[in-house]
Amino acid sequence: MKNKQRITGGFLFFFLPVVLWLLLLIVLPHLELLKLSFTKADSGKLTLDNYLAFFKEPIYWLTFVRTALYSILVTFLVMVISLPVAFYISKLVKGRMAGVLMILILVPFWVSELIRVYGWMILLRESGILNHFLVSLGVFKEPVEMLYNDVTMIMGLVYTSMLFMVVPVIGVMDDLDNSIIEAAYDLGASKIAIWRTIIIPHCAPGLVNGGIIVFMLVLGSYLTPNLMGGKNSLWFTEQIYNQIILYFNWNQGAAFGFLLLALSSLIIWILLKLTKQSLKEVVK
Repeated sequence: MKNKQRITGGFLFFFLPVVLWLLLLIVLPHLELLKLSFTKADSGKLTLDNYLAFFKEPIYWLTFVRTALYSILVTFLVMVISLPVAFYISKLVKGRMAGVLMILILVPFWVSELIRVYGWMILLRESGILNHFLVSLGVFKEPVEMLYNDVTMIMGLVYTSMLFMVVPVIGVMDDLDNSIIEAAYDLGASKIAIWRTIIIPHCAPGLVNGGIIVFMLVLGSYLTPNLMGGKNSLWFTEQIYNQIILYFNWNQGAAFGFLLLALSSLIIWILLKLTKQSLKEVVK
């Protein structure tokens, strides 16, 4: 009986702070925002106008479609880049070198996203290092503005989200038996066939896991699209920011936030169905 009481007491001691943290800092604020999203700003009456405004104004839903498409593109690019990186670290590099490479991947994420984005801006701006180098080589006659376009924005989003794809892919790739790949080589399979039939199917859970994380991070990103994309690169999080910070319309901003959550969850569900992956297997 005493042992049972001790176990119960220990459980409450360790998990009660976690429950309180989730309740006070996540659940209650979101419930308040959900309430705001269904009320009018002036009268406080229940309404669906905050949600209907998303569909009535083309700028809102077109911005979301643009954001979602670019987020899917960034996620795909991150997958393409992460696969060979993860394979090299997991299968080709041995010993301490693998740890060194992982540290090199982690180091940029030890500083804030703002610092990393400003680093890219210093590198790519008209008076930046890259322009100076290309002009000195004669590639450009005069400096060219490389910032504030969609290509630069996508490059920045790929860079800031790379780690969240590499780590889960390495995790599943470590479980792949090297003898299977060696046997495929011995039987005359080409590298493309090995990647298509062995490596990529084996890494599918890690790719989907990382893909969900990267997609959600990119879709909800604000700093990178705003700083590297400029005024012409509309991003849906900027619409939420404008409603809450510029117009002080918390009700509209809350509705847009929950629409972002609902529509992004729908996109992820569709992608899981298309890739024939179950969320239960991906979480494992």
